[in-house]
Amino acid sequence: MSPPQHGSQSGNKTYARVVGSGVAGMAELCIFYPVDTLAKRLMNSSVALNANNWQTVVFQQEAGSAAIGGVRGFVGKWAALFPGFGYGALYKISQRIYKFGGQPVLKETLDKCVFPSERSPTQQFWCNGISGSLIGAGEVVLLPFDVLKIKYQTNPEYRKLNFAQICQQEGLSSLYAGAGVTAARNIAGSFMLFGVNYAVKHSLTDGRTGKPGLVHFALSSTAGSVASILVACPLDVVKTRLQSGNYAGSSAFRIMADIAAKEGIGAFFKGSIPKVLSVGPKLTFSFTLAQYLIDTMERLS
Repeated sequence: MSPPQHGSQSGNKTYARVVGSGVAGMAELCIFYPVDTLAKRLMNSSVALNANNWQTVVFQQEAGSAAIGGVRGFVGKWAALFPGFGYGALYKISQRIYKFGGQPVLKETLDKCVFPSERSPTQQFWCNGISGSLIGAGEVVLLPFDVLKIKYQTNPEYRKLNFAQICQQEGLSSLYAGAGVTAARNIAGSFMLFGVNYAVKHSLTDGRTGKPGLVHFALSSTAGSVASILVACPLDVVKTRLQSGNYAGSSAFRIMADIAAKEGIGAFFKGSIPKVLSVGPKLTFSFTLAQYLIDTMERLS
């Protein structure tokens, strides 16, 4: 009787992780997509933002027409923040299922192989961080969806083209632009996300309340998200410029050198404030929701 029970428990865990992560990804996308577009456009811009050009930078081609008059102007501006929403949905939902649902599986495997008996908090921090890094590196498989989303968000010319036309014009390899930088960013960011999340959650629950609740998930997710964003921000600026299509022919190292020489070291943290204020809450929101839903569904199963 035990093998079927074990199989049933494993299936319930898988179901909980897929559904919990997928629901979190969809909720995150619907709420935070416009602010993500804003952050991407700020990171992609090589000009200093001021009172005269901010609408051009933020709303791009929609700025002139959308700024004129009443409801139409507001609708035009709002719609200008939703380019590539379909690709964004494909990317975000699949990414959250893969990342939030896959990391616990990899972490459990590392637990069995590396720490089969004694599992101290320090070991668990590293185990969570390393499994997060490995999952983050594997995210490059989903990169084409993210590249298409960023092209639509930051480059108005691409909004005239569909998927087939982009592939025909630039080649399928263009959809993996910045794969190396993306992998490096994901490795560092995901290590901090899952490692810090575990450390904070453990410190809040160990020896006091036992099982974490929604507040514990929210606090640990917030700490992990902020740490992840700040560590990954410089590489994220380079990644966004590589993928936008506005820096064709430039390598990651060339873009980094140009940023340092022409814009200064501070430019590597361009968009960091809106990113912490936008990506921070949305990553915190989805990570909190995913952890809470997965934990609740696993307990009920």
